Amino acid sequence: MEGNLRWVALTATAPVAWGANYYVTHAFLPPDSPLYGAALRALPAGLVLLALCRSRPRGVWWGRAAVLGLLNVSVFFVLVYAASMLLPTSVASTVMAAAPLTMMLIAWPLVAERPSAAHLLGAAVGLGGVCLMLLSGADAVSGAGVLASAGAMLVSSFGHILTKRWNAGTDVLASTAWQLTAGALLLLPVAAAVEGAPPALSASALLAFGYVSVIATALAFTVWFAGLRHLPAGTVGLIGLLNPVTGVLLGTAVAGEVLTGRQLGGLALVLTGVALGRPSRRPTRRPAPAPPRPGFPSPRECETEGRPVDGTARGRPETPMSP
Repeated sequence: MEGNLRWVALTATAPVAWGANYYVTHAFLPPDSPLYGAALRALPAGLVLLALCRSRPRGVWWGRAAVLGLLNVSVFFVLVYAASMLLPTSVASTVMAAAPLTMMLIAWPLVAERPSAAHLLGAAVGLGGVCLMLLSGADAVSGAGVLASAGAMLVSSFGHILTKRWNAGTDVLASTAWQLTAGALLLLPVAAAVEGAPPALSASALLAFGYVSVIATALAFTVWFAGLRHLPAGTVGLIGLLNPVTGVLLGTAVAGEVLTGRQLGGLALVLTGVALGRPSRRPTRRPAPAPPRPGFPSPRECETEGRPVDGTARGRPETPMSP
């Protein structure tokens, strides 16, 4: 149980970093370059992880890296970038909170993880809290921004569960590096064709890209995929509800967005949903050993003397014991 809690705490750093990423992107990165923005987020992160793992794809992983890079990086990063620019920080991160239920439903057929009642209840409670925050937030919400955020949620949920299925027996650091690099390489020619020359970056934008690439991408995706390997998808999905919590709190504390009483109630429901999906605390009990039969030694005595539990000596036929 303690090991599970350590993985929960480690995995939780990813959605917290992603929740902060919405504010950093909205406040400091160029607004009209989602393709270059996504590529510049992924490529440095992928190269850093490649330098650390010093491994390249082999066999089927060339194709898997391309598929996962397309889903988890190319499409996902562009949609998240667009949502960050079109929506307030709190709203952009809040829409993603449907991911736990989506991940559970996808994990059922793909990795044979049937969602438990606690996970489903936690997802329902968390989603209710998210709806409460979203419907009581900003007066005007961009429909295109909501669609971009919802699309990012669907694409990433499928991509993350597919990563969980394919990552068995593969180094997490290496597979994360491969898909980040592949996703960036897929984006660069598209960005050049659609957006032209790369945007000019100020000093603040360069620092922001440093956070987005190293913390919110290289570190966050590595611990997230590691958590998916060691924890049920339902638990990891509910941990992801910390993404909208972080986005709402940062939007209020830093960006000056108004946090209403209904939003506070929504935050409480989201945290309740996360708590409901925590790993079970029931200890595993060993069955009590059966009492020895009259006239026969106990199991402990048999182990000490090198005899089977039924009273026979190893390698010799059973002989009656003296009364």
